[in-house]
Amino acid sequence: MSVLYRRRGGVMARAVGHLIAGALALAVAWLVGLFWYAADVPRSSPTGADAERATDAIVVLTGGSNRLRTGLELLAAGRARKLFVSGVYDGVEVQELLKLSRHSPTEMECCITLGYSADSTIGNAYETSDWMRDQGFRSLRLVTANYHMRRSLLELSMAMPDVDLVPHPVVAPTVHLDDWWMWPGTANLLINEYNKLLVAGARWMLRRVVRD
Repeated sequence: MSVLYRRRGGVMARAVGHLIAGALALAVAWLVGLFWYAADVPRSSPTGADAERATDAIVVLTGGSNRLRTGLELLAAGRARKLFVSGVYDGVEVQELLKLSRHSPTEMECCITLGYSADSTIGNAYETSDWMRDQGFRSLRLVTANYHMRRSLLELSMAMPDVDLVPHPVVAPTVHLDDWWMWPGTANLLINEYNKLLVAGARWMLRRVVRD
């Protein structure tokens, strides 16, 4: 009987050891991925051919005044025919947004559409997809915060795989990417965004498995 207990104890110890080793491996992989993600966040807005390239539409995901200002500047520069702002709060009108961003309402109001239904990045993707399909557009320049760009591109690519996406990251002045782990606010933001990116990536892989 004691031999049987010892064998069971040995099996249990090995199982626990394997679980601990697996958990440590996952933790290390998560940490390495986090530092890779933080290092990959764009430090500046695009330049050269990517900055000059024209698309059918410019899409701004709300969340910061710099995003809207950038989108309006791109529209004024002729980078696209129309601007779509996704995730706008109810009651906000085009003229109000233009005034807040110091643009003349009479010059650009006709080329801007506001989307009110999205309250998340996934919602942004599907709201934008519906608008792009209604307009018959095939390409868009995506304007969002630099730390938010990778997940936004992934969500939009899942919602509209046939649309050409051109990233236009906006540098968030309050996000300190150099030595980010020493800034609690930035570290918390990047960790949360990285975890959301992992979930979005898992959904993307699951969709591919199901489709194949």
